[in-house]
Amino acid sequence: MRFSFVSAALALFTTLPVATALTTRAVTDALYEELVLYTKYSSAAYQLTCPHPLGNTLIKDFEFGRTQTLIVRDDTRKEIVVAFRGTFSLSDAVKDAKILLKPLICPGLDALELVNTTVHHGFLDAYNDVAEEIIGIVDGELKKVQAENLKDSEERFRIVVTGHSLGGAIASIAAPSLKGALPDTELKLFTFGQPRVGNANFARMVEQLIGVENIFRAVHTWDGVPTMVPRFLGYEHFATEYWQFQEPILKQPQDTIKRCVGGEDPTCSDSIPSTGINPPHTRYFGQLMATNPRLCF
Repeated sequence: MRFSFVSAALALFTTLPVATALTTRAVTDALYEELVLYTKYSSAAYQLTCPHPLGNTLIKDFEFGRTQTLIVRDDTRKEIVVAFRGTFSLSDAVKDAKILLKPLICPGLDALELVNTTVHHGFLDAYNDVAEEIIGIVDGELKKVQAENLKDSEERFRIVVTGHSLGGAIASIAAPSLKGALPDTELKLFTFGQPRVGNANFARMVEQLIGVENIFRAVHTWDGVPTMVPRFLGYEHFATEYWQFQEPILKQPQDTIKRCVGGEDPTCSDSIPSTGINPPHTRYFGQLMATNPRLCF
Protein backbone atom coordinates (compact mmCIF):
# COMPACT_ATOMS: atom_id res chain seq x y z
CA MET A 1 0.00 0.00 0.00
CA ARG A 2 1.48 3.33 -1.05
CA PHE A 3 0.45 5.38 1.98
CA SER A 4 -1.81 8.20 0.98
CA PHE A 5 -1.97 9.12 4.68
CA VAL A 6 1.79 9.36 5.35
CA SER A 7 2.10 13.09 4.86
CA ALA A 8 -0.82 13.82 7.13
CA ALA A 9 0.43 11.37 9.72
CA LEU A 10 3.86 12.93 9.73
CA ALA A 11 2.36 16.25 10.68
CA LEU A 12 0.47 14.65 13.53
CA PHE A 13 3.14 12.30 14.82
CA THR A 14 4.15 12.67 18.43
CA THR A 15 6.29 10.70 20.81
CA LEU A 16 3.99 10.83 23.78
CA PRO A 17 3.93 7.67 25.88
CA VAL A 18 0.47 6.13 25.77
CA ALA A 19 0.33 3.69 28.62
CA THR A 20 2.10 2.52 31.68
CA ALA A 21 3.14 -1.12 31.58
CA LEU A 22 5.25 -2.98 34.08
CA THR A 23 7.61 -5.44 32.49
CA THR A 24 10.97 -7.03 32.83
CA ARG A 25 13.13 -6.86 29.76
CA ALA A 26 11.22 -9.01 27.30
CA VAL A 27 13.46 -8.44 24.32
CA THR A 28 17.13 -9.35 24.12
CA ASP A 29 19.58 -7.21 22.20
CA ALA A 30 19.63 -9.86 19.46
CA LEU A 31 15.84 -9.92 19.13
CA TYR A 32 15.65 -6.13 19.11
CA GLU A 33 18.16 -6.06 16.25
CA GLU A 34 15.94 -8.51 14.36
CA LEU A 35 12.86 -6.37 14.93
CA VAL A 36 14.76 -3.40 13.48
CA LEU A 37 16.04 -5.50 10.57
CA TYR A 38 12.68 -6.85 9.45
CA THR A 39 11.04 -3.47 9.93
CA LYS A 40 13.55 -2.24 7.36
CA TYR A 41 12.65 -5.05 4.95
CA SER A 42 8.96 -4.23 5.42
CA SER A 43 9.65 -0.56 4.74
CA ALA A 44 11.84 -1.32 1.72
CA ALA A 45 9.00 -3.32 0.21
CA TYR A 46 7.07 -0.08 -0.36
CA GLN A 47 9.62 1.33 -2.81
CA LEU A 48 8.82 1.46 -6.50
CA THR A 49 12.09 -0.32 -7.22
CA CYS A 50 14.41 -2.11 -4.82
CA PRO A 51 17.40 -3.66 -6.63
CA HIS A 52 19.44 -4.48 -3.50
CA PRO A 53 17.22 -4.71 -0.41
CA LEU A 54 19.42 -3.86 2.58
CA GLY A 55 22.40 -4.60 0.36
CA ASN A 56 21.34 -8.20 -0.28
CA THR A 57 20.46 -10.23 -3.36
CA LEU A 58 17.05 -9.56 -4.85
CA ILE A 59 15.60 -12.83 -6.09
CA LYS A 60 12.30 -11.44 -7.30
CA ASP A 61 10.33 -8.20 -7.03
CA PHE A 62 6.93 -8.68 -8.55
CA GLU A 63 3.39 -7.41 -8.55
CA PHE A 64 0.24 -9.30 -9.40
CA GLY A 65 -3.27 -8.03 -8.93
CA ARG A 66 -3.20 -5.97 -5.76
CA THR A 67 -0.24 -7.71 -4.14
CA GLN A 68 3.42 -6.77 -4.32
CA THR A 69 6.28 -8.82 -2.93
CA LEU A 70 10.04 -8.73 -2.44
CA ILE A 71 11.90 -12.04 -2.19
CA VAL A 72 15.48 -11.59 -0.99
CA ARG A 73 18.45 -13.84 -0.22
CA ASP A 74 20.75 -12.88 2.64
CA ASP A 75 23.84 -15.08 2.36
CA THR A 76 25.32 -13.77 5.60
CA ARG A 77 22.31 -14.60 7.78
CA LYS A 78 21.39 -17.63 5.64
CA GLU A 79 17.85 -16.43 5.04
CA ILE A 80 15.26 -16.16 2.31
CA VAL A 81 13.16 -13.12 3.23
CA VAL A 82 9.66 -12.69 1.80
CA ALA A 83 8.42 -9.14 2.40
CA PHE A 84 4.89 -8.04 1.48
CA ARG A 85 3.62 -4.56 0.91
CA GLY A 86 -0.03 -3.66 0.52
CA THR A 87 -1.30 -2.23 -2.73
CA PHE A 88 -4.76 -1.00 -1.83
CA SER A 89 -6.31 1.12 0.88
CA LEU A 90 -6.32 -0.64 4.25
CA SER A 91 -9.17 1.57 5.43
CA ASP A 92 -11.22 0.51 2.41
CA ALA A 93 -10.28 -3.13 2.91
CA VAL A 94 -11.65 -3.25 6.43
CA LYS A 95 -14.85 -1.42 5.50
CA ASP A 96 -16.01 -3.16 2.34
CA ALA A 97 -17.78 -6.50 2.00
CA LYS A 98 -14.50 -8.38 1.86
CA ILE A 99 -14.12 -7.97 5.62
CA LEU A 100 -16.41 -11.00 5.90
CA LEU A 101 -14.63 -14.18 6.94
CA LYS A 102 -14.00 -16.77 4.24
CA PRO A 103 -12.86 -20.43 4.55
CA LEU A 104 -9.06 -20.65 4.38
CA ILE A 105 -8.10 -22.38 1.15
CA CYS A 106 -4.61 -21.74 -0.18
CA PRO A 107 -1.55 -23.64 -1.43
CA GLY A 108 0.48 -25.54 1.16
CA LEU A 109 -2.43 -26.13 3.53
CA ASP A 110 -4.78 -29.10 3.56
CA ALA A 111 -8.33 -27.80 3.39
CA LEU A 112 -9.61 -30.98 5.08
CA GLU A 113 -7.60 -30.10 8.18
CA LEU A 114 -8.90 -26.52 8.28
CA VAL A 115 -12.56 -27.07 9.13
CA ASN A 116 -14.10 -23.86 10.45
CA THR A 117 -10.84 -21.98 9.83
CA THR A 118 -11.69 -18.65 8.25
CA VAL A 119 -9.83 -15.49 7.27
CA HIS A 120 -10.49 -12.00 5.93
CA HIS A 121 -11.79 -12.42 2.37
CA GLY A 122 -9.71 -9.58 0.89
CA PHE A 123 -6.46 -10.58 2.62
CA LEU A 124 -6.82 -14.17 1.42
CA ASP A 125 -7.55 -13.12 -2.15
CA ALA A 126 -4.47 -10.87 -2.09
CA TYR A 127 -2.22 -13.75 -1.00
CA ASN A 128 -3.74 -16.30 -3.38
CA ASP A 129 -2.95 -13.93 -6.26
CA VAL A 130 0.74 -14.70 -5.73
CA ALA A 131 0.83 -17.85 -3.57
CA GLU A 132 1.89 -20.42 -6.17
CA GLU A 133 4.61 -18.17 -7.54
CA ILE A 134 6.02 -17.35 -4.10
CA ILE A 135 6.14 -20.98 -3.00
CA GLY A 136 7.80 -21.99 -6.27
CA ILE A 137 10.43 -19.24 -6.09
CA VAL A 138 11.28 -19.89 -2.44
CA ASP A 139 11.41 -23.66 -2.95
CA GLY A 140 13.65 -23.22 -5.99
CA GLU A 141 16.00 -20.87 -4.18
CA LEU A 142 16.27 -23.21 -1.17
CA LYS A 143 17.15 -26.11 -3.46
CA LYS A 144 19.69 -23.92 -5.25
CA VAL A 145 21.53 -22.87 -2.08
CA GLN A 146 21.37 -26.42 -0.74
CA ALA A 147 22.99 -27.73 -3.91
CA GLU A 148 25.65 -25.02 -3.75
CA ASN A 149 26.45 -25.93 -0.14
CA LEU A 150 25.83 -29.66 -0.28
CA LYS A 151 28.88 -30.55 1.83
CA ASP A 152 28.19 -28.05 4.59
CA SER A 153 25.26 -29.06 6.83
CA GLU A 154 25.41 -25.70 8.59
CA GLU A 155 24.52 -23.85 5.39
CA ARG A 156 20.78 -24.55 5.63
CA PHE A 157 18.75 -21.42 4.99
CA ARG A 158 15.62 -20.42 6.87
CA ILE A 159 12.59 -18.48 5.65
CA VAL A 160 11.51 -15.17 7.20
CA VAL A 161 8.12 -13.74 6.21
CA THR A 162 7.45 -10.11 7.05
CA GLY A 163 5.29 -7.11 6.29
CA HIS A 164 3.83 -3.91 7.67
CA SER A 165 0.12 -3.10 7.95
CA LEU A 166 -1.75 -4.80 5.12
CA GLY A 167 1.54 -6.44 4.16
CA GLY A 168 1.64 -7.96 7.63
CA ALA A 169 -1.86 -9.35 7.18
CA ILE A 170 -0.88 -11.02 3.91
CA ALA A 171 2.35 -12.27 5.50
CA SER A 172 0.25 -13.89 8.24
CA ILE A 173 -1.44 -16.09 5.65
CA ALA A 174 1.71 -16.63 3.61
CA ALA A 175 3.75 -17.88 6.59
CA PRO A 176 1.64 -20.97 7.39
CA SER A 177 1.20 -21.58 3.67
CA LEU A 178 4.99 -21.65 3.14
CA LYS A 179 5.53 -23.73 6.28
CA GLY A 180 2.94 -26.23 5.10
CA ALA A 181 4.51 -26.44 1.64
CA LEU A 182 8.10 -26.59 2.98
CA PRO A 183 7.74 -28.26 6.40
CA ASP A 184 11.42 -29.14 6.84
CA THR A 185 12.56 -25.52 6.60
CA GLU A 186 12.80 -23.26 9.65
CA LEU A 187 10.42 -20.32 9.32
CA LYS A 188 9.85 -17.12 11.30
CA LEU A 189 7.11 -14.51 10.99
CA PHE A 190 7.62 -10.82 11.79
CA THR A 191 4.74 -8.37 11.33
CA PHE A 192 4.40 -4.69 12.17
CA GLY A 193 1.07 -2.93 12.71
CA GLN A 194 -0.79 -5.98 11.41
CA PRO A 195 -4.59 -6.04 11.67
CA ARG A 196 -6.50 -9.11 12.82
CA VAL A 197 -6.58 -11.62 9.97
CA GLY A 198 -8.81 -14.57 10.85
CA ASN A 199 -10.90 -16.37 13.43
CA ALA A 200 -9.77 -18.21 16.57
CA ASN A 201 -9.18 -21.45 14.63
CA PHE A 202 -6.92 -19.58 12.24
CA ALA A 203 -4.99 -18.04 15.14
CA ARG A 204 -4.46 -21.47 16.77
CA MET A 205 -3.41 -23.00 13.43
CA VAL A 206 -0.76 -20.30 12.89
CA GLU A 207 0.57 -20.77 16.43
CA GLN A 208 0.73 -24.56 16.13
CA LEU A 209 2.21 -24.71 12.65
CA ILE A 210 4.84 -21.98 13.04
CA GLY A 211 5.27 -22.00 16.84
CA VAL A 212 4.61 -19.02 19.09
CA GLU A 213 8.36 -18.76 19.71
CA ASN A 214 8.81 -18.06 15.97
CA ILE A 215 6.09 -15.38 15.71
CA PHE A 216 6.83 -11.72 16.40
CA ARG A 217 3.75 -9.52 15.99
CA ALA A 218 4.94 -6.02 16.85
CA VAL A 219 2.61 -3.17 17.82
CA HIS A 220 3.82 0.42 18.27
CA THR A 221 2.22 2.30 21.20
CA TRP A 222 -1.34 3.34 20.25
CA ASP A 223 -1.28 2.16 16.64
CA GLY A 224 -4.96 1.65 15.89
CA VAL A 225 -4.61 -0.76 12.98
CA PRO A 226 -3.99 -3.98 14.98
CA THR A 227 -7.42 -3.57 16.62
CA MET A 228 -9.11 -1.92 13.65
CA VAL A 229 -10.86 -5.13 12.56
CA PRO A 230 -13.17 -5.81 15.53
CA ARG A 231 -13.37 -9.08 17.45
CA PHE A 232 -17.18 -9.09 17.42
CA LEU A 233 -17.01 -10.00 13.72
CA GLY A 234 -15.31 -13.27 14.68
CA TYR A 235 -11.67 -12.20 14.41
CA GLU A 236 -8.87 -13.02 16.84
CA HIS A 237 -5.13 -12.27 16.90
CA PHE A 238 -2.52 -15.00 17.21
CA ALA A 239 0.41 -14.92 19.62
CA THR A 240 3.02 -13.61 20.15
CA GLU A 241 2.53 -9.86 20.41
CA TYR A 242 5.47 -7.58 21.25
CA TRP A 243 3.98 -4.28 22.37
CA GLN A 244 6.21 -1.22 22.45
CA PHE A 245 4.05 0.43 25.08
CA GLN A 246 5.89 3.76 25.12
CA GLU A 247 8.51 5.67 23.18
CA PRO A 248 12.10 4.99 24.27
CA ILE A 249 12.85 8.61 25.15
CA LEU A 250 14.59 8.10 28.48
CA LYS A 251 14.91 4.33 28.35
CA GLN A 252 16.71 1.70 26.32
CA PRO A 253 14.34 0.56 23.55
CA GLN A 254 14.34 -2.99 24.90
CA ASP A 255 12.87 -1.69 28.18
CA THR A 256 9.80 -0.27 26.43
CA ILE A 257 8.66 -3.57 24.89
CA LYS A 258 6.39 -6.09 26.56
CA ARG A 259 6.14 -9.71 25.45
CA CYS A 260 2.43 -10.38 25.72
CA VAL A 261 0.59 -13.56 26.66
CA GLY A 262 -1.66 -15.23 24.13
CA GLY A 263 -3.17 -13.55 21.13
CA GLU A 264 -5.46 -11.07 22.85
CA ASP A 265 -3.66 -10.02 26.02
CA PRO A 266 -5.89 -7.36 27.66
CA THR A 267 -2.81 -5.70 29.19
CA CYS A 268 -1.20 -5.07 25.81
CA SER A 269 -2.32 -3.18 22.71
CA ASP A 270 -5.86 -4.46 23.09
CA SER A 271 -6.12 -2.19 26.16
CA ILE A 272 -6.01 0.89 23.88
CA PRO A 273 -9.20 1.75 21.94
CA SER A 274 -8.56 1.69 18.22
CA THR A 275 -8.23 5.03 16.45
CA GLY A 276 -7.60 3.38 13.10
CA ILE A 277 -4.75 4.50 10.86
CA ASN A 278 -2.91 6.99 13.04
CA PRO A 279 0.60 8.48 13.48
CA PRO A 280 2.15 5.54 15.42
CA HIS A 281 1.17 3.27 12.53
CA THR A 282 3.66 5.02 10.26
CA ARG A 283 6.74 4.50 12.45
CA TYR A 284 8.22 1.25 13.73
CA PHE A 285 11.57 0.70 15.44
CA GLY A 286 13.13 3.88 14.11
CA GLN A 287 11.78 3.49 10.58
CA LEU A 288 9.37 5.96 9.05
CA MET A 289 7.62 3.37 6.93
CA ALA A 290 7.73 3.58 3.15
CA THR A 291 9.89 6.71 3.00
CA ASN A 292 13.52 5.52 2.82
CA PRO A 293 14.73 4.49 -0.66
CA ARG A 294 18.27 4.05 0.75
CA LEU A 295 17.10 0.70 2.12
CA CYS A 296 17.14 -0.59 -1.45
CA PHE A 297 20.77 0.06 -2.37
